[in-house]
Amino acid sequence: MNELFQINGNESTIFMSLLAMAIATILSIIITKVYQLTFTGERYSQNFVHTIIIMSVVVSVVMNVVSGNAGVAFGLFAVFSLIRFRSAVTDAKDIAYIFFGLSVGMTSGLYQFDLAIILTIFASMLFYLLYKFNYGKGKDTQILKVTVPENLNHENLLDDVFSQFTINHSLRQVETTNLGTMIMYTYAIRNKSETNDKELLDRIREKNANLKVSITYMEHQE
Repeated sequence: MNELFQINGNESTIFMSLLAMAIATILSIIITKVYQLTFTGERYSQNFVHTIIIMSVVVSVVMNVVSGNAGVAFGLFAVFSLIRFRSAVTDAKDIAYIFFGLSVGMTSGLYQFDLAIILTIFASMLFYLLYKFNYGKGKDTQILKVTVPENLNHENLLDDVFSQFTINHSLRQVETTNLGTMIMYTYAIRNKSETNDKELLDRIREKNANLKVSITYMEHQE
């Protein structure tokens, strides 16, 4: 029985490998709980949550295999370099969580259990505090559509409004509507931090004879 749980005396034991996988599983579950708690989109992917856990456990085993064997390490990383995600990860925070899970799996696989636990606690607290205090939040890009009567149409109609309420703006599209009697302008804008959407819309309506004005958020906001 001793031979089953210990190989060549100083090398990794099956028991230690199981312990590494168990710790990687527990810590990665904590990571995914923090991810779910701090998620700000409309809906997170259950598959992504499962992937973080699975990758953490698998990496803990990989690190156990490659530790002390450079040839095996290069071979495995060559294989991993051929792997591609079926769908691209577009959220930078999701990428951070992937590396978080991988790092915990790596440290667990190297039997640095205390470091893995410290990393999980510290990074989890950091992610939560950044989420809680909304650190670094700025105004997202918005799409502004303004309908203007043809007789009021001129290039500088909204310049003073944009100067007062926005950081920057760019004209994206111009099209005629209502049998050519009206023109719709589409802008990409970024509002100043103190800008109120209603105030912006009211000012534009003063300029465009109270015709239709709409703002579309390109990203989810709370």
